[in-house]
Amino acid sequence: MSHEDKLRKLAAQLRATGGSAPLGLAKDTSNLFRDRARQAKQRLDVRAFNEVLDIDRDAREFTVEGMTPYARLVDALLPHGLMPAVVPQLKSITIGGAAAGVGIEATSFRYGLVHETLQELEILLPDGRVVLATPDNEHRDLFYGFPNSYGTLGYALKLKALAVPVKPFVQVTHARFAEPAAFFAALEAACEGDADFVDGVVFAPDELILSQGHFVDTAPWTSDYTYKRIYYRSLRERATDYLTVRDYLWRWDTDWFWCSKNLGAQNPLVRRLLGRERLNSVFYTQVMRWNSKWGVTGRLDRLLGVQRESVIQDVDIPLAHAVAFLDFFHREIGILPIWSCPVRPYRSDVRFTLFPMRDALHVNFGFWDVVRRRHPFAPGHHNRLVEGKVTELGGIKSLYSDAYFDEARFWTLYGGPAYRALKAKYDPEGRAKDLYQKCVLKQ
Repeated sequence: MSHEDKLRKLAAQLRATGGSAPLGLAKDTSNLFRDRARQAKQRLDVRAFNEVLDIDRDAREFTVEGMTPYARLVDALLPHGLMPAVVPQLKSITIGGAAAGVGIEATSFRYGLVHETLQELEILLPDGRVVLATPDNEHRDLFYGFPNSYGTLGYALKLKALAVPVKPFVQVTHARFAEPAAFFAALEAACEGDADFVDGVVFAPDELILSQGHFVDTAPWTSDYTYKRIYYRSLRERATDYLTVRDYLWRWDTDWFWCSKNLGAQNPLVRRLLGRERLNSVFYTQVMRWNSKWGVTGRLDRLLGVQRESVIQDVDIPLAHAVAFLDFFHREIGILPIWSCPVRPYRSDVRFTLFPMRDALHVNFGFWDVVRRRHPFAPGHHNRLVEGKVTELGGIKSLYSDAYFDEARFWTLYGGPAYRALKAKYDPEGRAKDLYQKCVLKQ
């Protein structure tokens, strides 16, 4: 079925059903890490929108349907000597999801966030209308307002985006630092150099490792981190490494960065029992959803007399305040390791309405684990501490996980007046939840 036929069928279905229940998507995967209230929804089955439609090698751009996972998109582009300018870390993330949320990776110091690499968006609005939004047409307000809207303004069913040329291999170098100030100075210098990829990991307050990747035509060897060996451990073991470009792009997926340890999947015996086909973010997410439903680990912690709180967040902090944030985080939260990825706006002359970022180099801190304490604390205590410090330091956090902002603060940070204007124009009947309801109230 052609894209146009699929689009007509879906839009007609949406228009015919009326507004008796809020909208939601029927799809196979989700990379949201907030438990949502169970309620009746009108589920739109968008799973068929998962094809790469066009690749223009000369123009370095591609057109793709919104539910296409990055694993499929990368496999389509690599034979043409291209990759998406920003490839989020997990294979199951869809490009439409990254456009409606916020996607980042080790090229973001050069190309910004995923939504900054987009050139046009075909969006199904909550009332069944379909509009094409570009940076300079009559729907440019939606083009710049769609990122970070999480489906509350509609769904991206087709996108055109920037591609960049690749070479067959990536040479990765890892440099160790004992002082955060020296680490962030080196990170800034790397972003001004010739590296194709820059990111880092904080293993301890006095152990920070900066990684730089360069495309190369040949490699004396290549490492395989898709089964027995674990990528993040290699940062502490090797100064130089080589991976195929595909394996480099998915270096974090096999072990969900390092979160596979929570499933015992870093134990060699468990690893062999699971097999290569289950060592990936899709399988881990399924296990996480199961645990969220049945509360197994929560019950175990209660039996052990431990209070727990999931702190799963990505926050963007101006580089000038990175040391201060890290010091706070070690003192108050204590989760390790921490991913550190530099990011700055791709273009300094535009602003995205719902995810405003200053025109300066930022550090994305990613931390995904559980805080366990013997003493009691209020629900959301550690997440609220993080939100307060991010706001104090002039940063911004992604909304894919738990958020605790009060409503006034939320709309101050995430473009309240502009969002209300977008909502009135593109969802006048209120068929989709608003951003605060969805991301904070979890409705």
